[in-house]
Amino acid sequence: MSNQGHDESGEKQKDPLRDPPIRYLGYANEVGEAFRSQVHVNIVRSSYGVASVYVVADAIHKGREAGMKTWPSEDIKRIKVGWAVADTLLWQGLASVIIPGFTINRICALSTYLLGRSRKMSPSFLKWTVTGIGLACIPFIIEPIDRSVDYIMESTFRKFEGPIIKKIVKHHRND
Repeated sequence: MSNQGHDESGEKQKDPLRDPPIRYLGYANEVGEAFRSQVHVNIVRSSYGVASVYVVADAIHKGREAGMKTWPSEDIKRIKVGWAVADTLLWQGLASVIIPGFTINRICALSTYLLGRSRKMSPSFLKWTVTGIGLACIPFIIEPIDRSVDYIMESTFRKFEGPIIKKIVKHHRND
């Protein structure tokens, strides 16, 4: 599914960074965490690098979108662009990197602990089972995390510039 906004005329706008396949780069760290027991730690770190580059690219994109809008003055324009970039970095950082990475890491750690207590499972089978559990959980954690981050952002950061940011930055993703 795509995450499309609407312009002032009501027309749907495509967001190349919020639609597949580029959007999936934001999930690289979750995949890295699921494979943590299988690969060298530097590969897991690299997956965070990929997800972080996606977050920064999206923030730059949202800043450019805000910059293309008409503002009463250049000073206001700079402020609005800054808010759009900061909002996107914060939202994406929490919803795409920090919280999902931590969640999959803990799911895999708990799975390793619980399944490792069974002496009937070979170490290789245990690693692949944990990786499968981690990968299988990714689609189920996305929406609750997104909604939680939306709530946190609306209750804190967005209270400063709320209505303005909503017009510039659309974080409601449905992928």
